[in-house]
Amino acid sequence: MLTGLFCGFLLGFVMQRGRFCITGAFRDLYITKNSKMFIALLIAITVQSIGLFVLYSQGILTIPAENFAPIAVVLGAFLFGIGIIFAGGCATGTWYRAGEGLIGSWIALFTYMLFSAMMRTGPLGELNTLIKSVNTTHKTIYESLGISPWILVTGLTIVTLVLVIKQLRKPKIKVATLKPKKSGIAHLLFEKRWNPFVTAILIGLIALIAWPLSISTGREFGLGITGPSANIMQYLVTGEHKFINWGVFLVIGILLGAFVAAKGSNEFRFRVPDVKTVLYSAFGGSIMGIGASLAGGCSIGNGLVETSFFSWQGWISLPIMILGTWFGAYLTIIRPRNKL
Repeated sequence: MLTGLFCGFLLGFVMQRGRFCITGAFRDLYITKNSKMFIALLIAITVQSIGLFVLYSQGILTIPAENFAPIAVVLGAFLFGIGIIFAGGCATGTWYRAGEGLIGSWIALFTYMLFSAMMRTGPLGELNTLIKSVNTTHKTIYESLGISPWILVTGLTIVTLVLVIKQLRKPKIKVATLKPKKSGIAHLLFEKRWNPFVTAILIGLIALIAWPLSISTGREFGLGITGPSANIMQYLVTGEHKFINWGVFLVIGILLGAFVAAKGSNEFRFRVPDVKTVLYSAFGGSIMGIGASLAGGCSIGNGLVETSFFSWQGWISLPIMILGTWFGAYLTIIRPRNKL
C-alpha cells in the first residue's frame, strides 16, 4: 500500500513543480489558442502507452477496458469539463493545489469526494447505474477495428512527435529570471522553471510505474483519482476498511508531494477565497464528482490512463471533456468579459 503513497508523492511533487494543469491545457486551446500544455498531455499519454503495451506483451498485466457506455461517458465527460472550470482545476489539480494551501481547492475537493461517493453507493447510485446500463460490447478501439494496438501506438507517437517538433520550432519568448537563491539539486528541484515537456515525460513514467505497483496489491489499474477520492469519503462515513486501498494512498501522496514541493519553492500559503470563489468551487467540485463518476474517470483516469490503452471510453471522453471546458470557460470568462 505504501507504494501508492510513494507514487502519489512523486506525482504531486512533479505536477506542482511543473505547473502541470490539465484544466489549463484544455482551456488554453479555446481562450488563448495555445496548445503547448495539451501537447504535453499527449506526451504523457504516449510515454505511458508505449510502456504499457510493452508490459502487456510480456504478460505482466492485462488491459482492464470495460464496455463502452456512450450516454454516461458523453454526459459525464461534458459535465466534468464544466466542473473543472468552476472548481479552478481538475481532480488531480484540485488535490495538488490543496497541497499548496488553496482553501478554494479544499472546498472543491470536499464536494468532489462527497458527490463521487453519492454516485457510487449513495442516493445517486441508482441513477448512475441506470445511465451506465446503456452500453455496448466494444471496449478498445484496436479490438473493434481488428488491428494490433501497436498500430495505434505508432500513430499516436508520430502525431505527438510532429506536434512537439512544431512547438519547439516556434520563437521562444524570453522570460526574465531572478538570480538563483539556491544551488545544485535544490535549485533544480525547487527554483528552476520546469519545462512542460520534461514534466510530461516524468508524469508518463510515473503513470507507467503505477501499473505494476497497483497490480501487486490486487488493484488492476494505474493512476486513478475519482474512485479513491470517493473511497476516502465512504471510509470516513462508514469506517469500513474495505474502502482503503492503493488508490487512497495514491491521492494522499499527491497532497503530500504537492505540499513538499510548494514549501520547498516558497509557494505554499493559505489563500482564503472570496464568496464567489467559494460558491464556484463548491459547485465545480460537485459537478466534477457527478461527471467523473458517470464517465468512469476524470482527466487522469480517462484523459491520461484510458487513452493510453486506447479504450473507447478514454478517446471519446477526452474531446467531450475539452468541449465541456470550453463551455465552462465561455460561461465564466468570455460571457462576463463581453458584458463589460
